[in-house]
Amino acid sequence: MSTFDIGSLLENARELDRLRKEQEEVILEINKIHKKLQATPELIEKSGDNVLLRLRDLYFQAKDLSENELNVSNVLIAQLDGLMQSGLSAAQRKKIGSEQKKKRLKADSDNARHSPAISMRQLENLANLKGEQVAARVTPDDAEKDEWFVVKVIHFDREAKEFEVLDEEPGDDEESGQRKYKLPMTRIIPFPKRDDPSTGHDFPPGRHVLAVYPGTTALYKATVVPPHRKRTDDYLLEFDDDEEDGSLPQRNVPIHKVVPLPEGHRQ
Repeated sequence: MSTFDIGSLLENARELDRLRKEQEEVILEINKIHKKLQATPELIEKSGDNVLLRLRDLYFQAKDLSENELNVSNVLIAQLDGLMQSGLSAAQRKKIGSEQKKKRLKADSDNARHSPAISMRQLENLANLKGEQVAARVTPDDAEKDEWFVVKVIHFDREAKEFEVLDEEPGDDEESGQRKYKLPMTRIIPFPKRDDPSTGHDFPPGRHVLAVYPGTTALYKATVVPPHRKRTDDYLLEFDDDEEDGSLPQRNVPIHKVVPLPEGHRQ
């Protein structure tokens, strides 16, 4: 690759860093407004639409910066592919590729922590889960199997987008009694409302779901079997690995204890 091409690559790398820093500033401003509105909801009434318009403009700005970052990243990827086929030494290619990988991993991590994609209404709905029972995956991402349990929401941290939950019925090996967890949003699934069947999911026969096994607080993969339930009926399910006498028994599970099967579920 020519000196001119290398210079262009470095210039694009600097532009990528600039875009990311500007995104961080915009996201910080969005979080400040969210925090202020949470502390003083009456601010909306006092300021009219000014605060909401400012928040809307910041979201548009964050969206534009994100799209620009994607465009510059694609250019850099193409330039790096050219480097791999150029006359640079293996050591030089390895150094540049390593630096770009570190920047990409850092950006992914930052975006996961500070993503502005979730709306204030969604945050409010999540905060309203306090005191409610939800399905929670308590095992880490690198665990061999996913373990889901019914837990009670104690608190939702809007800034960290993290739940604090309580396992009210731990296993026999829990010497300390009830156990608390701090879990990201991705490990929480709200249940349908017990007193509002219309909030239940309409899973057809053959659909794989995650459901509370009767008599326990653990959730396992199961399959919906006919007859198809009515709106106020239980689901009829066959749980995986629940074999009895060479066949899977069919078990009734209330609709408020059945949720969609998470993508990539390991059991």
